[in-house]
Amino acid sequence: MKLLHTMIRVKNAQESIKFYTELLNMKFDHQKRLDDCTLYFLNDEDGNVQLELTENDETPENGYNIGSGFGHLAFSVKSLDEFTKKLNDLGYEYLYEPFDLNGKGTKIAFVKDPDGYEIELIEKVIW
Repeated sequence: MKLLHTMIRVKNAQESIKFYTELLNMKFDHQKRLDDCTLYFLNDEDGNVQLELTENDETPENGYNIGSGFGHLAFSVKSLDEFTKKLNDLGYEYLYEPFDLNGKGTKIAFVKDPDGYEIELIEKVIW
């Protein structure tokens, strides 16, 4: 058995697609219209993980309440220095600036997507 995708509800699909494709290098795969919503599927660079963005026809004006159970999505990055430049160039900001996680060089940082979902970025040191 393997995990196929994760679904999150978004207020503005185009804004979210831009965030995930331009900043996090995900690739738009396809969309599907259902009776009350449109589903947008994005793949990671290797095609191993898929994210489903769901835009409901009746979306709360202020977006969705993420709740206390959801933590974050995590993405690997080759270089947080390069990612920081891209982040700044696209006009996004860190929620938590890059920091050394374990004193051995592995760095992490956090951003929020347009709907407030937290995204962890991990630069691992390879020994």
